[in-house]
Amino acid sequence: MKRRILLCILIFSMLTIPVQAEPIRWVDFNVPYESLKYAMNVDIETFDQEKHIGWIDALALAACRTGGQCGIKAVRRAVQDLQGDKSPEELLGSLYKYYSYYHAAYSAALGGLMGSYAIEKDGQWVASYGLKAFSPIAAGYGYSHCDDFGVSRSFGFARKHLGNDLMGGLGTPVVAVEGGVVEAMGWNRYGGWRVGIRSFDNRRYYYYAHLQKDRPFAPGLEVGDLVQAGDLIGFMGRTGYSDRENVNNIETVHLHFGLELVFDESQKECNSEIWIDVYNIVRLLSAHRSSIQKTADGWQRVYPYRDLDVEELMER
Repeated sequence: MKRRILLCILIFSMLTIPVQAEPIRWVDFNVPYESLKYAMNVDIETFDQEKHIGWIDALALAACRTGGQCGIKAVRRAVQDLQGDKSPEELLGSLYKYYSYYHAAYSAALGGLMGSYAIEKDGQWVASYGLKAFSPIAAGYGYSHCDDFGVSRSFGFARKHLGNDLMGGLGTPVVAVEGGVVEAMGWNRYGGWRVGIRSFDNRRYYYYAHLQKDRPFAPGLEVGDLVQAGDLIGFMGRTGYSDRENVNNIETVHLHFGLELVFDESQKECNSEIWIDVYNIVRLLSAHRSSIQKTADGWQRVYPYRDLDVEELMER
């Protein structure tokens, strides 16, 4: 059954992805946390209003004016301008030539984080619109992190760190930030035990690495499985930096969380992959954490979850 659902989702996602003559080759994601939060809140507050201000629209407008820096003043101005009657083309003038790039780039990076979802409480499904993605760390578990994207790494070869390291306790439950398909799972000499999940629209590849020795993954999880945002996928550890499986060669227990943008399948598994700095995205998600509990039957969510946007896509 899971495989049939997977096939349907993949077909629908391929049909809904616009064809571009030339895919985007690079994205510098420099949107500050304050700007992300402000744009998100405006998006939520205006959702039921006649003039809905989408956060990606506001951020793309601000990015055109700031060269992608998106400071809070520029985002506030963008929101104010979009509340008027002028289109982005009228507002930007000659800068409008950059709008399609920023809109496509931010749609790829943020497209699965906001939308319509439902959570079951007391036997009833309660529908909402807002932040539907979750922090990679389950509720009730502490962690710390800093902006370490681009820091040098030397194991194997000299390279840059392409993710955000979240330091926590051994065995901390790790959850899927966004729903999607388990695309990779198993041992990687750099990441140790790791899970790779592709978003339902195929644009985002989430990478969760250095999972726990001996019991790294959620029970029963397999390549090809569908997961919902907030589902348990594994447990924090310090595996990796070894060609031999199940070795703890990482000094500090932590989760390496990375996000790769995929505008064209030729960009996967190559030297031109597009990994973005997710530090501020992780900060944004820190206020939205999935409640996971261990019972006699194993781990389960406290509040069952449905992504209404994905369900709508499948019904078309």
